[in-house]
Amino acid sequence: MLFVWLFGISLHAADAGPKIFNVRESGAKGDGTTPDTKAIQKALDACGKAGGGTVKFPRGTYYSKPVTVHTKTTVLLEAGAALLASTNQGDFMKVPGNWLQAKSGGDFIPFISGNDLTNVTFTGQGTIDGNGAVWWEEAEKARRKVSGYVLPRPRLIIFSRCKNLRLTGIKLANSPSSHLLLQDCEDVTVENVTIVAPAGAANTDGINPSNCRNVTITHCTIDTGDDNIAIKSASKVEGRQFACENITVTDCDFLHGHGMAIGSATVGGVHHVVVKNCRFENTDNGLRIKSGRDRGGLVEDISYSDITMKNVHPAISIVCYYQHSTNDKYPKNDPAQPISETTPIFRNVCISNVTATCTQDAGLIVGLPESPVSNVVLENVRITAGTGLTIANARGIQLNNVEVSVKEGPPFTTENAQVEGLECANKKQ
Repeated sequence: MLFVWLFGISLHAADAGPKIFNVRESGAKGDGTTPDTKAIQKALDACGKAGGGTVKFPRGTYYSKPVTVHTKTTVLLEAGAALLASTNQGDFMKVPGNWLQAKSGGDFIPFISGNDLTNVTFTGQGTIDGNGAVWWEEAEKARRKVSGYVLPRPRLIIFSRCKNLRLTGIKLANSPSSHLLLQDCEDVTVENVTIVAPAGAANTDGINPSNCRNVTITHCTIDTGDDNIAIKSASKVEGRQFACENITVTDCDFLHGHGMAIGSATVGGVHHVVVKNCRFENTDNGLRIKSGRDRGGLVEDISYSDITMKNVHPAISIVCYYQHSTNDKYPKNDPAQPISETTPIFRNVCISNVTATCTQDAGLIVGLPESPVSNVVLENVRITAGTGLTIANARGIQLNNVEVSVKEGPPFTTENAQVEGLECANKKQ
């Protein structure tokens, strides 16, 4: 009898399953106007204290200030559920004050955050909306006054020093600035996620893995006002040669935005990035590696394959002069400078099976006089553009079955460059 009793307890425990924390049961109204922050955080905290479980958002619009997530938490946004950020900028400031006088993005609290976590999942068919319209107008005014200036604003989601993260099925929308920032994270999967913001919304990057390892981004649609994806390594990491490595991007659609980027911060190094079977349409860049003398590092073993691009500008931009991505802007008579810890080094890049149409030039592969881009292979590449592909300050560039069709000027322009296969380019094979 004792055995049967114990066996019954065991079966009951097994049947119990993960604990569910419904935000409605914590007091959330979900009517789009009543502040639901306390109820949402109550459910998240209860999940954390219980050792994990699922925090469920049923259909409804949950208006909230910033909230934080705990370890072993699954956030389930059911179909028709929207987690909507407050329109009060003061709710996002770490220290009360005038948000327009903030010094950096670090002065703000992200809408959703988690630090030093493991086993966190965001899933479902719902939406996380940053209500970015209340931030973008001032950001655009500031950018017009000072070209390239980024007015500090909060991000939608930041995860820092987390492991085993998964985002699947959900939609991220209208962040004040970047949508998903991953800092020093490992073993991350972002799958079937849609990220949208107006094309003119400044600095609304889609996904930014910074100093991360083992990240997979697959079957996502990203349509934003800045980099669709930007892989970064802003600082060196002790005990690691590369702060950011093993990043895979597959089967994604990039619509408006600034394309698939590595950089601009590459100080800690970026190693082994694979981008394949992706489609670009109406993006300001296609495949882009960008850095500068003040923010560079080693970027190597990068592979792009099976890519189609339509109406991009340009298709390829591998440039060691940050913010110069068109043929008429990069410095032509720049003297070599001493090598330093922040000199960008780009090498071992393979671009294969690419078809692109460009609104202006085909692109650039441009290193520094003191640090040429090296060992770049273009194979089975077809680009139709207004003007051609520029290759400068480069060594070990190989063109295999490459065709660049242009409306005017030469299809290829080279300066201080060693290019193999140039004489066979644009010949039918």
